[in-house]
Amino acid sequence: MGIAKYIKEIGRGAAGARSLALEQAEDLMATVLDGGASDLEVGAFALAMRVKGETLDEIVGFLRAVEARCLVFESERPVVVLPTYNGARRLPNLTPLLAMLLAQQGARVFVHGPLQDPARVTSAEILRDFGLPPAQNSADVARAWARREPAFVPTALLCPPLQRLLDVRWSVGLRNSGHTVAKLIGPCTGARMLRVSSYTHPEFGRLMGEWAAREGADAMLLRGTEGEVVADPRRQPRIDTWIGGQLRPEWSIAAQEGSVTDLPLLPREIDAATTALYIQSVLSGEKPAPAPLARQVQLVLGALAALEASPQPEGRPARALPTAEPGLGITPISDIESSSLLAMPLHATSAPPDR
Repeated sequence: MGIAKYIKEIGRGAAGARSLALEQAEDLMATVLDGGASDLEVGAFALAMRVKGETLDEIVGFLRAVEARCLVFESERPVVVLPTYNGARRLPNLTPLLAMLLAQQGARVFVHGPLQDPARVTSAEILRDFGLPPAQNSADVARAWARREPAFVPTALLCPPLQRLLDVRWSVGLRNSGHTVAKLIGPCTGARMLRVSSYTHPEFGRLMGEWAAREGADAMLLRGTEGEVVADPRRQPRIDTWIGGQLRPEWSIAAQEGSVTDLPLLPREIDAATTALYIQSVLSGEKPAPAPLARQVQLVLGALAALEASPQPEGRPARALPTAEPGLGITPISDIESSSLLAMPLHATSAPPDR
């Protein structure tokens, strides 16, 4: 099988590379995820797309291939989807705080991302220290929502082939197109989803806006904190909200202008335990939530209310994890197999650049 014919198009360098049609992009990503490409081809694909950059058609095609291989969870109410793929590098990772503040208000929050990162502090680690382990099956997700807690599903469980593609980062030193589309996955059916996604570079933010408009998506797009989907606690970032592919100014906000005069009280260390303690102090009311984050919570809740009032779309059939029963348990996360280049040991000492 292989993907050499596609590498020949996308691998000609920044000036000579040709973009793929939507159907070609979907076929390429499907081949990679299904193990039809060699390790060398996968590495070439990752680097070629990193140099070339994705087009809108390529993002849509890649995302369709990924979502076709993801588990899907049932919900009769709108869900906030929070991808968390960057973690803390210099600032504390406050995506778990965003998730818990929303869940406290009764929102159904679905968080997905890796369990660990050798160079950063992941949301999974912070949630674990807060006493919220990863979901092991669909019943765990339902129980978390019933308790007004965010449900965290590891990527290795949500979409094992995608996790293997993400792990190529530890071989080539750079993120790849898998990281791009991971932030756009819609893992739920039966009700609408507000996908919260972040970008680092403004031109990619514009491309994501084009994706939301073209796909008729319900999405909140912002320049996140170190790649995370949470508003920077020090300065209000621009947030654009799309409902049914339409930009909705009432659930959007402009970036803060001028210099920052008041800095929030943040933990001095960014480790998981310290961040969890800080989150607890905010949830208990001992400390105030950073103003930009509190504003983001208000915008998300407003957008959810708009989704609640709209008809439910036709969704994909649920393919959720089976409920654990004697003799019918799911494979433990630690036992999920990986292969060669697509799952190198996590021993990197520095983080590759953000997207």
